[in-house]
Amino acid sequence: MQDAKLLERITYNPKIFGGKPIIRGKRLAVEHVLGMLASGHSHQNILEDFPWLEEQDIQACLTYAARLVGRERIEPVLADAGA
Repeated sequence: MQDAKLLERITYNPKIFGGKPIIRGKRLAVEHVLGMLASGHSHQNILEDFPWLEEQDIQACLTYAARLVGRERIEPVLADAGA
C-alpha cells in the first residue's frame, strides 16, 4: 500500500485525545501503537488486543512516525570559543 493511502488511516479529532493523531477516528492514538511496538509487542499481539485494528493501521503508524522524524532538524549547539 502506498504511503499516501496508508496515511489516510491517521486522522484527527479535537474531541479525542485533544486532537492527537488517532487511527481511523477510533480512540486509539498513534503514539499508543508506537509505544507498544517500542516496548516489544509484536504486530500480532497488538492486533489481538485490538480486534478492529488492521495490519495496515500499524504500518500507517510507522509511516506517520517516519515522516515526522524525516522532517526533524537538530541544530548543533556550538561551544563558546572562549570557554
